[in-house]
Amino acid sequence: MATNLAAVLHGIGDLRIEDRPMPTPGPDEVVVRIESVGICGSDVHYYEHGRIGDHVVRAPMVLGHESSGVVVEPGDSALRAGQRVAVEPGVPCGRCDQCRRGSYNLCPNVAFFATPPIDGSLAHFVAVNAAFAHPVPDGLSDDAAALIEPLSVGLWANRRAGTGLGSRVLVTGAGPIGVLCALAARAAGAGWVGLADVHPDRLAAAERFDADEVIDARNDVDYAAFRPDILLECSGAPPVVTAGVRALQPLGHAVLVGMGPTAEQNLPVSLIQNRELTVTGTFRYAHTYPDAIGLASSRRIDLDALVGARLPLKDAEAALKMGHTDPSVLKTVVRVQD
Repeated sequence: MATNLAAVLHGIGDLRIEDRPMPTPGPDEVVVRIESVGICGSDVHYYEHGRIGDHVVRAPMVLGHESSGVVVEPGDSALRAGQRVAVEPGVPCGRCDQCRRGSYNLCPNVAFFATPPIDGSLAHFVAVNAAFAHPVPDGLSDDAAALIEPLSVGLWANRRAGTGLGSRVLVTGAGPIGVLCALAARAAGAGWVGLADVHPDRLAAAERFDADEVIDARNDVDYAAFRPDILLECSGAPPVVTAGVRALQPLGHAVLVGMGPTAEQNLPVSLIQNRELTVTGTFRYAHTYPDAIGLASSRRIDLDALVGARLPLKDAEAALKMGHTDPSVLKTVVRVQD
């Protein structure tokens, strides 16, 4: 009989590989055999701190939300057994005002994988809402299908910014999300894309991707010299947010993607007014998975190129520590069935 091993967080620094009950599909659900799960900064944060803001791990919780797999029990859905899927991890209620207007990423009742108290997908088998199990073509690897989730963050940020043909896009913060924001900007037709960071390993990694300029922000740098009309701010660092906003051309757009260390920070309001800048937040994504799958399967965005380490489920704790043990690894993937 199949087992359902999972990476379960019991508390700060306390991750255990345990056998969980086999899921059965509820109404509108399918059971997916998980193949690949990308490690996200939120997984690391829960492991190291036990909380993100108001979301606190109070009971054992399965980590992971960037995932792909194979449908093994299709239930009453239109999916078939054996169908490979990318799993969209947030299931909205479908009834609130935000859902009814199509902004389901802002649903206050969303059940999002690996956000307390909802279990995530670092498990052999997971029950998934059929509408959020997106079929992927055979040419797309399991790892790439899992990374449709962070690519969706990059697509959504660019949609919020209005990135288009000829846009000049400055991305601050060259972690996985920053790189994917840059690649999504290029795919949207940006005429110039710059990636800025202060970490040598991330700067070295950024050189491998399609950016016009990799900017070493350890030195004094004048972002305004690059004349950006779009800022995709992925570091969350207050001084970087301010410097990026100040660099924007008149009528520019700043999209705040990275989570800052504090809930509030100062912005140059008079400059925003005088240049008629638009500053907006971004929260997850909505209606992005089909486009993200298309970009990845056509190889316009090579998601496999982000992966620097692949570990089995039994080494999930090592995967969570990879950012400290090998900072040159941009993205770590857990191969659940290995």
